[in-house]
Amino acid sequence: MSNPLRIIFMGTPEFAVPSLQSLVENKSNVVAVITVPDKPSGRGQKQTASPVKVYAEAQGIPVLQPEKLKDPAFLEHLRSYEADLQVVVAFRMLPEVVWGMPSRGTFNLHSSLLPQYRGAAPINWAVINGETETGVTTFFIEKDIDTGKIIFQEKEPIYPDDNAGSLYERLMKKGAGLVVKTVKAIEEGNYPQERQQEPEEFKSAPKIFRETCQIVWSKPAEQIHNFVRGLSPYPAAWMILDALSCKIFKTILITIEDPGNPGDIKTDNKTYLYFKASEGWLAIEELQLEGKKRMSTIEFLRGYKF
Repeated sequence: MSNPLRIIFMGTPEFAVPSLQSLVENKSNVVAVITVPDKPSGRGQKQTASPVKVYAEAQGIPVLQPEKLKDPAFLEHLRSYEADLQVVVAFRMLPEVVWGMPSRGTFNLHSSLLPQYRGAAPINWAVINGETETGVTTFFIEKDIDTGKIIFQEKEPIYPDDNAGSLYERLMKKGAGLVVKTVKAIEEGNYPQERQQEPEEFKSAPKIFRETCQIVWSKPAEQIHNFVRGLSPYPAAWMILDALSCKIFKTILITIEDPGNPGDIKTDNKTYLYFKASEGWLAIEELQLEGKKRMSTIEFLRGYKF
């Protein structure tokens, strides 16, 4: 049997940790990890390491934290590891001088069935758009983002009660298995490389900003319901309630005989809070008023009257 490939792993958030952990537990030869520099966080602005760094250090794996990926000193340090393969999970965009370095290339794990949902927020947008299926893809990195040759894909259903958080958890685990499968196939020299076929209807997954998370009540109730699911628990859909920003985490589609106008409110000030959309009504189940904690509608109405 040939020697295992020398692997450099690149990643930052919690989503990347199971992939790195699975490689380590499957005895892959991870010679170094690259992640972001420590950042101040919390009330005390204490320097905090990324989840990937925390795990790598616990395993005794060398960690590199470059400020700039084109920095000559970093590139020289990277070359010194003589990696055969680089694995990228939830990191940042790489310059060609980095992704083109290993002899076997650099592959990325993406949380969609490429070519659909290229971009920074594929999990959110799949739920927002009301999809019933998504998945994970490993592909070789090329110049244009998320366009490289596909190695493997695995599908994952999106259930009606899923939100971005529950789907994130499942894709995080499924992705870890796919990363290990991909590394093994590359080590054996037997793996597909399929060019991405451009679909007739292309759906993208651009980065999400706060201003794009505001609920628009002139849209249909089902569309708003999926919007809330796709942004829950983070960054969360929001609306203005009595001049205060209010995050909405959970809604239920309901049928009531009342024409109303978009944005109208119905409540008994005790147990329910309904909002009118352009088509249909939504019951708010969980929310968070600015400066308050997240709570159920019943908890909210104990201290707030319309």
